[in-house]
Amino acid sequence: MFRFIDNDLRRWQESSRRKPLILRGARQVGKTWSLKEFGKNRFESLVLVDLERNQPLRKLFDGDLKATRICADLEVILQQKITPGKTLLFFDEIQACPRAITALRYFYEEMPELHVVAAGSLLEFALEESSFPVGRVQFLNLYPLCFAEYLEAIGNAPAATVVLGNPAAISSVVHELLRDELKRYFFIGGMPDAVKAYLDNNSLRDAFEVQKEIAESYRMDFVKYSPKVDRFSLDSVFTSLPQHIGKQIKYARLGEGFSGLVLKKAFDALCLAQVARRVPSVDPSGLPLGATASAKLFKALMLDIGLLRYLSGMPNDIEYAKSDLLAIYRGTMAEQFVGQEMLVAQQGSLYYWDRQAKNSSAEVDYLAVLNGKIYPVEVKSGATGSLRSLHLFLASFPECGNALVFSDRQYADLPEQKITFMPLYSAFAATRSE
Repeated sequence: MFRFIDNDLRRWQESSRRKPLILRGARQVGKTWSLKEFGKNRFESLVLVDLERNQPLRKLFDGDLKATRICADLEVILQQKITPGKTLLFFDEIQACPRAITALRYFYEEMPELHVVAAGSLLEFALEESSFPVGRVQFLNLYPLCFAEYLEAIGNAPAATVVLGNPAAISSVVHELLRDELKRYFFIGGMPDAVKAYLDNNSLRDAFEVQKEIAESYRMDFVKYSPKVDRFSLDSVFTSLPQHIGKQIKYARLGEGFSGLVLKKAFDALCLAQVARRVPSVDPSGLPLGATASAKLFKALMLDIGLLRYLSGMPNDIEYAKSDLLAIYRGTMAEQFVGQEMLVAQQGSLYYWDRQAKNSSAEVDYLAVLNGKIYPVEVKSGATGSLRSLHLFLASFPECGNALVFSDRQYADLPEQKITFMPLYSAFAATRSE
């Protein structure tokens, strides 16, 4: 599967300022696969150190953390030569050995010419047990396959090229074909194993089975969050989140029988594990948007639209039969999709606008920063006359860019209203920051 992360990995490999790299992301988004392919394709050799499966290897980090000593021991144990400039040294599941995270500092200081990468989930929990090499490592984040990556994975590279191109140039025939494929993506999602299961037998049911397995594996992980977070509250929040996508989050609504503080801890833990994503409200009067991010006013996204489908319990036959993509699961799927695409396009930074007033509240679904300018983003099916909050935003913040409205329609530009209608499938391309 082609992943956009491949380009970032190449840039890291060639950088003169390279440091050991940690690839972060939720479980089963493809971190190990991407780094193994990177090692095979870009280096003469790949040395894989799996710290979860091969527990004896953790003992290498019990003594001193001298990089040359660790490499020498690995060469003996794994019977592989580690050659700086030619070898990719890959520590997989590094969260299983917190001292290995600390050791990355010494690889940077003592062996800067060696390419060192690591991958892991639940890293924040592991870091509490060990010191973190601040300033000695770099990070990249991997998400589920976005729609363009999905199209590449199913063998439709021309469609991926179109989705990443100019939406104004897309014919009505191609538009309908992309809509049909996007509906399938709504239900399959972007978890690599779910996409592969669909491809193997051209079966949505097979993809659904994988989604169930992934969700259950996440639940099994909840025990690793203990004792700081109650695993039953984690399950409650995990299960209820699909009903709250696109809405302001109130902790008390995320589970019954738990206090607000317990539910807050559970939600925060799911965000740390990247199973859920907090989308804060901000003041769009200036940059950076994160400087005004509200700690109390926020929405949430699920990691993956396919997992959202599974956890929602929606009747698949009824929802899949709907012709309007904005109508599927009451519009929640479309808002999740646009947010999920923007999260990748905006390099992990995602916000929205919420105007709290006694007599006139208003909300804009998302905000995109493009070329140093803020653009309001809405996910809507109606005509421009129904976009009251968007018009209020444009009037309140005239220095912002034109509004981007993602809908089930083809491209349409309304410069007199400062609004551009975009097809849903263009969400990544239209909001991609350079």
